[in-house]
Amino acid sequence: MTSRTALFITDLQTELLTSPETRIPHADRILTASTEILTTARSIIDAHRDTNRLSPSLIVFVQHEENPTTGGTMIKGIEPWELHFAPRESVEEEIVVGKNMDDPFKSNRGLAQKLRSAGVTDIVVLGAQSEKGVEATCTGALAAGFRVTLLAGAHSTYDRDGEGKMAVDIEREVERRLSTRGARVVGWEKAVRGWVERQRVG
Repeated sequence: MTSRTALFITDLQTELLTSPETRIPHADRILTASTEILTTARSIIDAHRDTNRLSPSLIVFVQHEENPTTGGTMIKGIEPWELHFAPRESVEEEIVVGKNMDDPFKSNRGLAQKLRSAGVTDIVVLGAQSEKGVEATCTGALAAGFRVTLLAGAHSTYDRDGEGKMAVDIEREVERRLSTRGARVVGWEKAVRGWVERQRVG
């Protein structure tokens, strides 16, 4: 089987992306980037489907779920938990993976094998929050033996006012840490241009 790439859209849920009271400071930037990234990935998938070819790309929508007994607000079934982008029901290359901890691979013990069985060798990550779901997804994917690319400019988090640390500083710190662990960090616009040229994600 030809090697395939899975695009992980991590925790882009109402609470983090669109709720005026709780969304991350750079939500508009992430929304713009993720919309274009998803549109491009879907166009590549559709081009292969239209000609009955196996798509080299999959899309994984990661959805975080919290426990109300511990004060969490992203509770399954209520608005803050809802995905901003949802998979198309008729497209088998688009799936949802739920999780109850930052790392979807630890939360779903069979996920790595499921991806490998589908021919996935590479994982591309974007989303929120940089130092939580995004970093943990990349770290889990690396530990499972996948090649990992983090899309710079397409992930972010909250400012840490008490520490005097802005979201963009945290973004860069996460990128540096992941680079030292073996992940590739690429600006999302450059990445998307390459996908269009090659007609595959990654």
